[in-house]
Amino acid sequence: MYQPAIFREERREVLHGLMRAHPFAMLVTLGADGLTANHLPMILHADEGEMGVLRCHVARANPVWHDFDAAAGALAVFQGPHHYVTPSWYPSKAAHGRVVPTWNYAVVQAQGALTAVEDPDRLHAHVTALTAQQEAGRAAPWAVDDAPADFVARQIKGIVGLELRIARLDGKWKMSQNRDDADRAGVAAGLDAEATDAARQ
Repeated sequence: MYQPAIFREERREVLHGLMRAHPFAMLVTLGADGLTANHLPMILHADEGEMGVLRCHVARANPVWHDFDAAAGALAVFQGPHHYVTPSWYPSKAAHGRVVPTWNYAVVQAQGALTAVEDPDRLHAHVTALTAQQEAGRAAPWAVDDAPADFVARQIKGIVGLELRIARLDGKWKMSQNRDDADRAGVAAGLDAEATDAARQ
């Protein structure tokens, strides 16, 4: 990823925070037919390995679990908040007019070795943890054990887990750091005036 130093975010707790807050990631792998992107909910296990481990699962019918180049590794992309920025929000537009539109965003890319997981006990633990992550905060959270055990066992037979052991984390927070204080304040005011969920984020 193109990474000017002014936008680089390296604090691991900040990177992990975005990954937890936006767990629906794009997993990019290299297979026999070239690059493939799969969009999957992931769970971060920050306490495993040096930089953490990502776990997700796919339908057994999805060829990605057996058609990836292990030597090439894999890339998981987590997209955080993002929004269009109009030059009309910059006070400098009125002063000299030398402004253009842009897009502000936060993103984390995790790279590492990918392995497939078929062990039913490990898959059960994975879907239990992933469900707990997504159900947290609900008034009546659903749990995997709420379903009949034989039904869950059949469902688990239909999936394969994927585990990405993170070897590299790159974070980019492009948030108008390259503009002066007045223009940054103008962007904040403009986003506030938009009054949409995306702008508030």
